[in-house]
Amino acid sequence: MVSDVARLMRTAFDRRVRRLGLTRAQWLALTRLHRRPGASQSELADMMEVEKATVGRLIDRLEAKGWVERRAQAGDRRINRVYLTAEAERVHKRIWRIAEATVDDALAELSRREAEQLLKLLGRVKLRLLGIVDNPASQSRARNGTADAMRARGKPVVRADAEDEVVVP
Repeated sequence: MVSDVARLMRTAFDRRVRRLGLTRAQWLALTRLHRRPGASQSELADMMEVEKATVGRLIDRLEAKGWVERRAQAGDRRINRVYLTAEAERVHKRIWRIAEATVDDALAELSRREAEQLLKLLGRVKLRLLGIVDNPASQSRARNGTADAMRARGKPVVRADAEDEVVVP
């Protein structure tokens, strides 16, 4: 369910930013570089979960539009750091307004209290997952017996073999 909602949010957002002449890869790169100015091409590839060569071509296109600039790293000219230009920062502000409107539209059927609760709960899930990702010991504990642990706590268990099916003990 979370995956479906995230995919639909990206699709709605993609359609809205298309009028700015942006592809998903472009807006994603701009938002990542806004958060981490001066990221290397390799770091940007990791953040975007794509290959380094793919990011290299993307940066070439963004550079041609005047939205990013590469700067050689002091002390190691093999590493290029990537920065947004002033024009790209203006584009990012427009992207951010569209993102906020997309989220507002997605949550429009929820009361303010429900929307706040949803965001709070998703934040807790995100923190838990960050802990699992950052701590391999937690990850192995999560793999070993999650369904039994969830059932024991009265939590719903999502069956991996049934798409969107939630089983409540």
